[in-house]
Amino acid sequence: MNAIDYHSFAEVWEDRATIRTRPRRRLEDDERLIYPLSRQPLVLSAPFLRECPQLRDFALVQSLYKFINDVVIFETEIVDRTARAIAKDRFAIRFPFACRYDAMTVVVDEDYHALVAMDFMQQAVALTGIEPIPLPAEIELSRAIPAALAMVPAHLRDAVELICVGIAENTLTNDVAAFARDDSVKQSIKGLMADHLLDEGRHSTFWARLVRWYWQGAAPVDRERIAQVLPVFIGQYLTNDIQKAFDFALIDHLDVSATLRDALREEALGMAFPINRQHPLLANILRFFRASTLLDSPCVQEALTDYLPSPRSAP
Repeated sequence: MNAIDYHSFAEVWEDRATIRTRPRRRLEDDERLIYPLSRQPLVLSAPFLRECPQLRDFALVQSLYKFINDVVIFETEIVDRTARAIAKDRFAIRFPFACRYDAMTVVVDEDYHALVAMDFMQQAVALTGIEPIPLPAEIELSRAIPAALAMVPAHLRDAVELICVGIAENTLTNDVAAFARDDSVKQSIKGLMADHLLDEGRHSTFWARLVRWYWQGAAPVDRERIAQVLPVFIGQYLTNDIQKAFDFALIDHLDVSATLRDALREEALGMAFPINRQHPLLANILRFFRASTLLDSPCVQEALTDYLPSPRSAP
């Protein structure tokens, strides 16, 4: 990539980055929810509503803590790692200085998002008096990226890491946007999500541009090898195992009968989305594949056959 091929967003970052422009947000003590009901369907299940609706806020607070914990892991252990390697020119794919500068702004943004998330956890504990239950030590990407890297030769691992992070950043952007639009939650949390979205929109474009540039110059044999790992990554990324384990731990911390606990576990088991073309996050992933031109390649189309929309039947 030549310097003339990349246009930095440094000025936009100086003018709009949340670390430059946003004051500290404070959690309100009001009647609005601390976490959307739709993001913790356990509290909407029939056994929960019938037997322990008074525990709704406890479950939502714990779900907020997990969300915050996930954000911190994602920003500091996943995105930070790749962006920092690019910024310090320690990545197998070489990028111009302007790109590496932008990568360092991503590092700054992501670490700031983690700091703000941790601040919100402190505020939530102080406001509610509810301490977090043990939280997961990893997220789905903590498993999905190593699984993908293990399938390719050493010279392709940075390229696969770049693509995986690009997928995740673009998926997160759309997920955060949905959160930011939820009018049932406290205004400070909506504001937190809107701030995050402002930065992530810039990041998602950054990663898509980098992946597109790499892919357009990749050798056909390398494209073939990378295409084969994409279904493995998607399958690991969209798994519900970590969320299910958290939901079970949450149920174990509810002050309810053993019978109700068993009923709630049954409900939790049925909450996973099948990992197929109907999964709600798949549209975001396919949108990234189109933006980065991966989906223009026949080898990617073939590898993702099970995830692509079914062809319309002839009229």
